[in-house]
Amino acid sequence: MHGKLSSKVTVNVPASEAWDLYGTLKLADVVIPEFFPKIDVLKGDGEVGTVLKLFFNPGALFYAFEETIVTVDNTKMIKETDASKGGYLDMGFNLYRIRYDVIPKTRNSCITRVTVEYDLKEGWIYNTSHVSLLPFMGFLRAGSAYLLANTKRKTSD
Repeated sequence: MHGKLSSKVTVNVPASEAWDLYGTLKLADVVIPEFFPKIDVLKGDGEVGTVLKLFFNPGALFYAFEETIVTVDNTKMIKETDASKGGYLDMGFNLYRIRYDVIPKTRNSCITRVTVEYDLKEGWIYNTSHVSLLPFMGFLRAGSAYLLANTKRKTSD
């Protein structure tokens, strides 16, 4: 079974400044305190091939899993990560991909969008209930708050 979920948030900062957050490992620094006890960079520097190990709080669906950055497109402002070890893969997912897009809206605003794309093995369909945008919407909100608090404001549109 294949599926996609997507949501977006408008942020009143230039797209280039939002991409400086979402297109790099800075996003992990912003979301760690609020969402994860710890994120380890196992390999890489934020470019394609970087492997992160995300640790979850007690009571979460799983303790930890690894994800690999598979796409970083600085022109289109797109970053994708795939679950690469443990977590969702242990729950019957062939694919669990997170895609972040930064879409210019005006000179001083943009849309940040997150998409969860997944594919489940046959017989594991009941695990679709574990696919949710809620944590990723939290990342977008935390990123938005960070950007608004830390962006050098330019003249408004």
